[in-house]
Amino acid sequence: MSYAGKTLHIDLTSGKVETKPLNMELAKEFIGGIGLGMRLLFDHSKPGTDPFSPKNPMIFVTGPLSGTMAPSAGNSYAVVSKSPATGGIAESKAHGFFGADLKRAGYDAVIITGKSEKLIYVFIDDDSVQLMDAERLKGKSSHETEEAIKEELGDYYVRVMSIGEAGEKLVRVACALNDEFRAIGRTGMGAVMGSKNLKAVAVRGTKDVNVANLEEFKEFIKMIHERMKGPKTRKYRTLGTPENVLVLNALAALPTRNFTQATFEGAEKVSGEYLNERYIKKIIGCATCGMRCDHIAFVPEGPYKGTTARVEFECLWALGPNCGVDHLDAVIEAISQCNYYGLDGISTGVIVGFAMDCYEHGLLTKKDTEGLDLRFGNPEALVEMVKRIGSRKGWLGDVLAEGTMRAAEKIGKGAVKYANHIKGLELPGYDLRGLKTAALGFAVSFRGACHLRSGAYSPDVKGSVDRFKLEKGRGKIVMDLEDQYNVIDSLILCKFSRGVYYDGLKDMAKYYTLATGIKMTAEKLILAGERINNIARLFNIREGKGTREYDTLPPKIMTVPIPDEGIAKGSCVNQKEFDVGLDDYYEVRGWTKDGIPTVEKLNELGLNDFAYIVKGKIEKSKKGAK
Repeated sequence: MSYAGKTLHIDLTSGKVETKPLNMELAKEFIGGIGLGMRLLFDHSKPGTDPFSPKNPMIFVTGPLSGTMAPSAGNSYAVVSKSPATGGIAESKAHGFFGADLKRAGYDAVIITGKSEKLIYVFIDDDSVQLMDAERLKGKSSHETEEAIKEELGDYYVRVMSIGEAGEKLVRVACALNDEFRAIGRTGMGAVMGSKNLKAVAVRGTKDVNVANLEEFKEFIKMIHERMKGPKTRKYRTLGTPENVLVLNALAALPTRNFTQATFEGAEKVSGEYLNERYIKKIIGCATCGMRCDHIAFVPEGPYKGTTARVEFECLWALGPNCGVDHLDAVIEAISQCNYYGLDGISTGVIVGFAMDCYEHGLLTKKDTEGLDLRFGNPEALVEMVKRIGSRKGWLGDVLAEGTMRAAEKIGKGAVKYANHIKGLELPGYDLRGLKTAALGFAVSFRGACHLRSGAYSPDVKGSVDRFKLEKGRGKIVMDLEDQYNVIDSLILCKFSRGVYYDGLKDMAKYYTLATGIKMTAEKLILAGERINNIARLFNIREGKGTREYDTLPPKIMTVPIPDEGIAKGSCVNQKEFDVGLDDYYEVRGWTKDGIPTVEKLNELGLNDFAYIVKGKIEKSKKGAK
């Protein structure tokens, strides 16, 4: 019952708008969220489509719990498309208030294709859908756009998801934001919006979202809500994810100066403790959530006085230790500039760190930087480069706006050895040289370097495995975590809340059943998670991005041992052990040695309709092996 039962199709070229019934068989097989979105992407895209082509669909998807009272899941949505950063599958999730209204407007998915002749925004007002002129909003930030649209529509409670200048200028790491600080952050979805001349999507949803078993559902969410106030979410409610700074630094797993070191001598100055004591002014939460995890920082004095930004570990790390910067006011300013231009803060920080590394090694000169001293640790240079990337200002700003993979090719001179990405997506804040389960998990992630696709850093950090080894058995750990995360991201539960499901998938299955009325078990859910991972792999294979050669690690992770004195000194991921890990992962997945799902595996998962994608490649692989 909690499914809306409808999909909305918008062609920005013709202006045609139509609704179609949701295919409930697909909904059952792929749950919702990223799973349903990736399955719909197959149906509405053709092989080889350029990510910036009008024919590349952008799919907004809600989950079966979106729009309900469900803590952390009732406020969520996802976006799926083809990534301009990687050329493969792209997905990103956000919470806040936007997702709930999208579902209450009556849609499980909104599929946007085409390209408008001029800048527009889409206004979804329940059954009414209008394409509105947005030329006056050109160059405005997401927050400015959100405020302007609310004023124009005369309703402060309209929810808006929009892009900034970076998206308009097709910066490949551009994001989109809703509710001021909530980001559809990774894989360049803001640039896909910009390629369609789509400045924003505004939504007002007033319809009821019913659940199948209201009384039991209410009791269940009361329990979840109370657990959210307990020890499993303490970290997020107190210091927030910036608590990770000192934890990872102590493990020699905090990448510093573009993965040159694994510890940062200025860690105390950018720690969660220091941040909360001096800069955090309030902690807020999303609709229906019992946690409150948004740590809002305010700079009280100095050159960046008055700057406000939501601060999480990943952006703090990327724009701080990764760039050798220990000035928190400058880091907060850099995060604020990412929000202003609409940039993925993780990728942007890694791109700036890459440029600093190139500058330190003479690959970039002051002529290239137009006089900017781009050494590690320069806070003013950090902030300035974020602005240049967001606006594509100057030669270097334009080059770096292409992301580290393409920028390294354009710069040349061996710059590729300083480019820290997987499949074109920049690494997040975990030094994989001393977290080897994570190294495998990041390498095989279908959307590129990502801590959110498997959480494979967790067993390393917690000490449940020897993190300095990559051995047989790690493939199963990565696979199980991936499949669980696929379920979480298709129900679109907040990952910060994952610990409150004490019975794990059993709790999640009960959640689904109470909401939809469709009988679900833990076994069926995890099978759906496996199906989702395989459909993502199939999309990447179809686009020429999904084989073993793309499941790799950056040169620094495999050839530059950790130099820091201490427990991690000398550690890196060598090719021999990495191959052991890959072989192990492919084996437990039921894939070939080249990382291609077998026809038998596809039949087992009910994906036999997609066997045509792999048959030729499997035969070619067998011939190559002979």
